[in-house]
Amino acid sequence: MRLTALDEVAAGLGLRHGQGLAEARAMYPAIDVAEEDPAADRALLEAIADWCDRYTPLVALDGSDGLFLDITGCTHLFGGEQALLDDILLRLLQMGFKVQGAISGSPGLSWAMCRFGQGGVIEDGGGEEMLASLPVACLRIGGETIAALNKLGLKQVGDLLAMPRAGLARRFGGHLLLRLDQALGHEEEPISPRRPVALLSIERKLAEAIQAEEEILELAARMALSLRASLEARGVGGRVFELVLFRVDGRVFRISAGASRPLRDPQKIAELFTERLKSVHDELDAGFGFELFRLNVLQHDPCEASQDNLLGKAEGGAPLADLIDRVSARLGEDVLQAFQLRESHIPERAIFAHPALRHEAETEGKPNPAAMTERERPLRLLARPEPVEAFAAIVPDGPPSRFRWRRVLHDVARAEGPERISPEWWLDQETAQERDYFRLEVASGHRFWVYRQGHYADDYRPTWHMHGIFA
Repeated sequence: MRLTALDEVAAGLGLRHGQGLAEARAMYPAIDVAEEDPAADRALLEAIADWCDRYTPLVALDGSDGLFLDITGCTHLFGGEQALLDDILLRLLQMGFKVQGAISGSPGLSWAMCRFGQGGVIEDGGGEEMLASLPVACLRIGGETIAALNKLGLKQVGDLLAMPRAGLARRFGGHLLLRLDQALGHEEEPISPRRPVALLSIERKLAEAIQAEEEILELAARMALSLRASLEARGVGGRVFELVLFRVDGRVFRISAGASRPLRDPQKIAELFTERLKSVHDELDAGFGFELFRLNVLQHDPCEASQDNLLGKAEGGAPLADLIDRVSARLGEDVLQAFQLRESHIPERAIFAHPALRHEAETEGKPNPAAMTERERPLRLLARPEPVEAFAAIVPDGPPSRFRWRRVLHDVARAEGPERISPEWWLDQETAQERDYFRLEVASGHRFWVYRQGHYADDYRPTWHMHGIFA
């Protein structure tokens, strides 16, 4: 067992990262040790990253103890770079975290100044001077490379800057020069945000935090009203919305709601979150209140403008779509299922169920169900074909004259068929055999859809299956 993290007191005593626990206890028997919990540490870092969304939506994780924030175009909202950095550090300090932060023109330079320097705001053009006095470990290179550089006396970044680049590349490879150029800002280093960036977003910062559910919904409706003009200007409507609530103590709640068709109507959008809040009511702990609200459009589709009537309401309502939206928002999108056609001749593969909330968008441009086949199909199709015991079947392609299904014996009065259905050529031909379907009417008047799988041969006896029941 080894030490993986130290506080200031332990570091002041001379304990080292990676030192054996037995050795540390021998030096200082009274030290307090807590077992490392990587999952909890990761969850905490994710929570802090969620909180940092108040500054920019472009937040990326850096290992197990760091964050990258792309604040391009955001600093003027907080009074400048220094004011933004001071606000972040002060708020996190009030939450009980001691952090180091730096703002510069490149992620590599910010990383180096945070972990090996004094942090702060580094002005453009001052990166090389700041890096020169830092150890080579600030370049985010491997331990073997650091040891090899130190063995040659190259211990600081300034020592590398004075060396010929061709010689460094031959001895240590191109990765060292890439990291050096990234820290100096000569090479671009993109940041991969942990969450997708919303197409549209609107934010409200409150002077006084609110807790009541009615106030939250009222504010969400006003934000949706402000969002409408931007949606109309782009000719789109929202399909997936997200309401982000920032609590005063730093915790962040995200409430998503989807729609079965593109929405711009603020009232419809507010109704979605009304249903969602009823669903997550017990999980939404307002605490001392929420101080910052943000409404995001995460997914959108083209939306045609509709004419309002004299009462200010859109003509041609969609009550079924409204019902799907409300039920899905309240109980979850998997509660209501719709059917989607698939290009397959095998009946059980030709259709599948998926959430009704996404049905309208996914079925656009799909083949018409009525045009898929002109053959008569049963009203009820069994989820899985069930075995049937057939008697006196006419060999090789005739129907049975009697069969037993679910322990009931049926005499066949009339039969139509066969209708041969072959599987797709890319399927396993040994398990996916041809089927001959028959429409059988029994003496009691019931009509069944039965098929024979395979063909009669000297060494093979085909099997019979029940697949559907006609009305």
